[in-house]
Amino acid sequence: MAGETIIAVVGNLTADPEIRTTGSGAAVASFTIASTPRTWNRNTNQFEDGQALFMRCSAWRDMAEHCAQSLAKGMRVIAQGRLTQHSWEDEQHQRRTSMELQVDEIGPSLRYATAQVAKAQRGTAGAYGNPASMPAGYTGGATASLPPSDPWGQPQDKSASEPDF
Repeated sequence: MAGETIIAVVGNLTADPEIRTTGSGAAVASFTIASTPRTWNRNTNQFEDGQALFMRCSAWRDMAEHCAQSLAKGMRVIAQGRLTQHSWEDEQHQRRTSMELQVDEIGPSLRYATAQVAKAQRGTAGAYGNPASMPAGYTGGATASLPPSDPWGQPQDKSASEPDF
């Protein structure tokens, strides 16, 4: 949507994602990503941690379940999504505001770790579980075998090429 603030956050999960179900039956996972900048201090020859950012995040529907199954406290993740602002009035009638990241994409950071990815078997969140939602030409991860003479998969015009013996 136009006018939304899209950001990416890299950091560590402060706790396991907590999953709950809304009244309408939609799953939502809530978690916090802590992102702490580090800078090199030339005077002390050491890294110094800056002010940590604690970003509350929420992931919805199939992605909520995938987060709960795949992510755990302490994991370094990369999350991208829409920054939203919530305002309310507290019990002392003070105006309060909080920021939250509505996660569109999330995954483990491979900078200091490895990961094994498994295609989700249910739902359609990024896994094309519904065949009608597959993009044209999607083979579900299988690779098509192409003749070695035609690396781009273009049809061969036999009449214009060498004779067939």
